Amino acid sequence: MQDLSIENVGQIEKHWDKFIDSVVAHAPGFISAIISAILILLIGLWIIKLLSRFIEKIFEKQHIDVSIRRFLGNLINWVLKIMLFIVVVTQLGVQTSTFVAIIGAAGLAIGLALQGSLANFAGGVLILTLKPFRVGDFISTASGISGTVQIIDIFNTRLNTPQNQVIVIPNGELSNSSITNYSGMPTRRTWFDIGVGYGSDLKKAKEVLLTVIKNNEFAYDEPAPQVVVTALGDSAINLSIRVTTSNENFWTMHEQLIIDCKEALDAAGVEIPFPQRDVHLINKDT
Repeated sequence: MQDLSIENVGQIEKHWDKFIDSVVAHAPGFISAIISAILILLIGLWIIKLLSRFIEKIFEKQHIDVSIRRFLGNLINWVLKIMLFIVVVTQLGVQTSTFVAIIGAAGLAIGLALQGSLANFAGGVLILTLKPFRVGDFISTASGISGTVQIIDIFNTRLNTPQNQVIVIPNGELSNSSITNYSGMPTRRTWFDIGVGYGSDLKKAKEVLLTVIKNNEFAYDEPAPQVVVTALGDSAINLSIRVTTSNENFWTMHEQLIIDCKEALDAAGVEIPFPQRDVHLINKDT
């Protein structure tokens, strides 16, 4: 037993000596690889920082939207850092093919888990690229949500409603549905109806309304304002008021016209009827 233990100890010492010799033989190359990897990492991070600043200046000169600028800047920064990481681990002796396969498998798993978020991401890219609306525009969505655009992020858009409520809408929903952009044009045309009685003089009523429009300080002369008979309703004849003004003065002009038209028609003796029915009683005995 003693001889066996002495033999085992001798084998262990032999293997240990081989290990030490191997470490000593490979130590210079390993230390050199670590130093090279550290230098590549430091120099690479410095170059990426310079490139990020250079790209940011190019975006500013091209007057690219702030949201697109931030998104593209972060994307380019991450891509460059991933490429740098692959170069560093390759310098340490890691097989690049294995590493790329791991990244591909992880990307597939993340993509399947985040399908909804990727749809919102794609929608954000479309909105920021095609620009159907911008920050500050007043829009209305197909689902009936209306508000002023406050922030356009890569995943969602924030609206501020006229009731001063903040609504967050996923970009996937916005990019796949119809949107009405009320601020897309520099001017906006009001379009509302006023009903007058069947016994009223329509020509006189139109003259009164056109005079009100002419005296409004916000109404544009071009395109020409219109007062048009649109329908013979159940209780009234509908006159459509169509006037153009700037976006910022639209609601002020809209309210003024409604108030002034009502007062002018009352002063001219033109009836604005309320819904009514005529009931005819028939006496069968007669």
